[in-house]
Amino acid sequence: MTQIATVERLLDSEHAEISVPRKSACGHDCEECAGCGVTGAAVHAKALNPIGAAPGQKVVVESSTKKMLRIVALVYLIPVALFFAGYAAAVAAAAGVAVQYAAAITGFVLGILGAVAYDRRLRARGGLSFTIVRLF
Repeated sequence: MTQIATVERLLDSEHAEISVPRKSACGHDCEECAGCGVTGAAVHAKALNPIGAAPGQKVVVESSTKKMLRIVALVYLIPVALFFAGYAAAVAAAAGVAVQYAAAITGFVLGILGAVAYDRRLRARGGLSFTIVRLF
């Protein structure tokens, strides 16, 4: 997966801190919408800098698509799958409606807690790995 980033500072001779604009479904045409109030937040990350990019330069960075898809699945799919699994398990046990809803919500919460735990583990290991491939 490639993205455009800005080099914020050099960490050492081989690494740089970059800021990657956070993408959303919104086109950020705020004059038309003015509904969300998001101001284009950026994610700061460490990147391998084999081309020797300097602070302030716009660069193209590449990250592992496989790891990104794993994160997307964990954050979006697993909580929903556990929601339905909890609900289905309660229905199979012939539980009342309140128990079915509680089981579904419990499954969803467990999925979210798993995503948070994975995020903390990923950050402790250095997060996503980015590589600066060329100047923009």
